Amino acid sequence: MSLSESKIAAVAAVGDMDRAKRFYEESLGLDPADSGAEGTEVLYACGDGTGLLVYPSPEHAGKATATIAAWEVEDFDAETSSLKEHGISFEKYDGFDQDDDGVMKMGDMRVVWFTDPDGNTFALSGPCPGASRPA
Repeated sequence: MSLSESKIAAVAAVGDMDRAKRFYEESLGLDPADSGAEGTEVLYACGDGTGLLVYPSPEHAGKATATIAAWEVEDFDAETSSLKEHGISFEKYDGFDQDDDGVMKMGDMRVVWFTDPDGNTFALSGPCPGASRPA
């Protein structure tokens, strides 16, 4: 089997696992699917067999300078509203054509970016209202 046929998981280094667990579980609503042998890392299962592995590495936490993972959702408005209700604010970047809420339209899709407590950047994307989705 080739890499293009294999599943892949996003990985996030964090500085404080207790703080990270609160963020990923309480703010984002992710459920832990598995933890490492010594409970030092957590795998959060996501759609279609994908996942986000969070592990302690204070010297590397938040050092990525770009988006490390993105979720594609069906109901963008509901998901962004839920994140806001849980204290998540969306990033605004110079040179990006974002609205006042940090939403950027990209063709028939919309996207927002947010960070975890360590500064790891994530994105959330979903269809614009009325946009048709491929089957």
